[in-house]
Amino acid sequence: MRIRIIFSALIILIAASCHGQQLEHLLLSDLKAKIADNTYPNIDGIIVELGNHIIIEEYFNKYDRGDRHDTRSAFKSVTSLLAGIAVDQKLISLEDNLGKFFPELRKQRKGTITVKDLLEMRSGYACEEFYDIGPVCEDDMWDTNDWIDYCINIGLKDTPGLNWSYNSNDPMIMGEIISRASGMTIMEFARINLFEPLGIVDYKWTISPKGRGVTAGSFFMLPSDMLKISRLVSDSGRWNNRQVVSKPWIQQSTTCEIDIDFSFARYSRIPHAKYESAKYGYYWYKEQLQHKDINAEVLFASGNGGQYMMILPDYDAKVVFTGSNFGNWRGKLPFEILLKYIIPIIESKRSG
Repeated sequence: MRIRIIFSALIILIAASCHGQQLEHLLLSDLKAKIADNTYPNIDGIIVELGNHIIIEEYFNKYDRGDRHDTRSAFKSVTSLLAGIAVDQKLISLEDNLGKFFPELRKQRKGTITVKDLLEMRSGYACEEFYDIGPVCEDDMWDTNDWIDYCINIGLKDTPGLNWSYNSNDPMIMGEIISRASGMTIMEFARINLFEPLGIVDYKWTISPKGRGVTAGSFFMLPSDMLKISRLVSDSGRWNNRQVVSKPWIQQSTTCEIDIDFSFARYSRIPHAKYESAKYGYYWYKEQLQHKDINAEVLFASGNGGQYMMILPDYDAKVVFTGSNFGNWRGKLPFEILLKYIIPIIESKRSG
């Protein structure tokens, strides 16, 4: 009798496992079909890691795993890590202000802008890229010969530290501060302190006319290396038993307490989801995703066109998206894909 019960239980477990595998296959097949028929257009790559195992790695639109992709503003979150390393090394502090690094600003109000203001997009500079208010200072910056000089000399619209205003100006200045404080180019600082420890070797900086690496975006890297960044943050700054970025910095920079009055899930146009505003930290976003039985937090880096490095702490999962939906709402489609396909696949894997 006991053997029969055990055998029956084993059959149920095997059946459940087969059902889970079938569900995963059906979900992934349906997702790939919708990408192929342009229901989800211009999705270039998806990688999903559950625990320490990659469970999905798919590329589309002639992209392959060996092709670098423009990360756009998702690279701002890498700049946050570089700032954390500089703080860890006591090269800078959150209280340092622009006047310390740019003597010409010491007698100006903007000289009081702190490193923390820059990291929180609260510098007060008259730049705005999020709500179609403008001006989009980055566009004019590209037309100048000295991008940093342009950035620091933009006028103020707010008291420093007062309001959140998404822009590329602040992370550009942040990169220059790290460079001046370390005595290295930002390219060298990043290579020595972040990229080499993570084994990231295949990448391309966008360089200004004055030879400065752009720290606000337009950095090309492999999606698999974007996954490494996600894994580093998920593991509280540790990589192969080395503390690359301190755990306190990871915690502080990803706390994300600034309400930005914008939901990425809502903008993806997914129906039947409950929307809450995303929140902002030090160049990182966080949003609570609620759809049907899913109620999960996602921490993420975001770039124009659909570039995302996502961390789902409730599932011990990391997700990378690359895409080419530049300048339109479809760049947020990965949030619908995450809720309708990726998280259900993850849940099926975990339950199996």
